[in-house]
Amino acid sequence: MTIYIDPPTWPGHGRLWSHLVSDVSYDELHAFAERLGVPRRAFERDHYDIPDGRYADAVRAGAVEVSSREVVRLLHAAGLRRPKGRYPSRGSRSS
Repeated sequence: MTIYIDPPTWPGHGRLWSHLVSDVSYDELHAFAERLGVPRRAFERDHYDIPDGRYADAVRAGAVEVSSREVVRLLHAAGLRRPKGRYPSRGSRSS
């Protein structure tokens, strides 16, 4: 059970963002995000969007730093990838 985070390189709303993912389950991901104090509204299909200012907090809390390419590979390998347009983008869907 591991949570992963990619570097904050994704621009949006005047800042850079990271993606926080699990390679096991959405429940594990939601629990980690909750412990970190990340609101559920930051969940986007299969990951949490984490602003650059919270990146170090996520790593200190145990998220493993990986590349953006690795995030996608991990999601696919776990069967957790939800491509844009196929699933609701927000919400509390856990699996």
